[in-house]
Amino acid sequence: LSELGSESAKIKAMGIMDKLSTDKTVKVLNILEKNIQDGSKLSTLLNHNNDTEDEERLWRDLIMERVTKSADACLTAINIMTSPNMPKAVYIEDVIERVIQYTKFHLQNTLYPQYDPVYRVDPHGGGVLSSKAKRAKCSTHKQRVIVMLYNKVCDIVSSLSELLEIQLLTDTTILQVSSMGITPFFVENVSELQLCAIKLVTAVSDL
Repeated sequence: LSELGSESAKIKAMGIMDKLSTDKTVKVLNILEKNIQDGSKLSTLLNHNNDTEDEERLWRDLIMERVTKSADACLTAINIMTSPNMPKAVYIEDVIERVIQYTKFHLQNTLYPQYDPVYRVDPHGGGVLSSKAKRAKCSTHKQRVIVMLYNKVCDIVSSLSELLEIQLLTDTTILQVSSMGITPFFVENVSELQLCAIKLVTAVSDL
């Protein structure tokens, strides 16, 4: 899926995606949807239960692998849809909604808590940690896999703004995209995502 993601970006840049058979492209998109669904609601945060630390980290690595695989599937699907001169058949509503659902979930539950401590939930049941001091103490060190996921999600958000310029989406989907575009401006340490969100919000306002 990682290779498929990078290859689809190259084919899109070459402007030859529309030369592929529509039936095969639609079939690929339906398979991609299943892969997006696989990681769309997986929580990547350690839950500090009775497992040993090693078991917990192993479990988290497995989950991150599935989440990253789903991000690659999202990117491939959106690269196909945002390529020039694509037939109407490729704009499958279920696939678009699945991409948005995946992106919203992992921004809120995986990336924001990693980049801004205000979004972290207290493991002792005290709700969201909201003290400004928590931000000050935040470590800037990030796992490579989190940085990689962050970059992929930035690409997805940026590509969604392209999709809005090409395809008319339902009102419900537009509302979801709008909230996804606005939320990053209330999160710290995500400047690249904020730049992508500006594109997204601008595309929504131009509708």
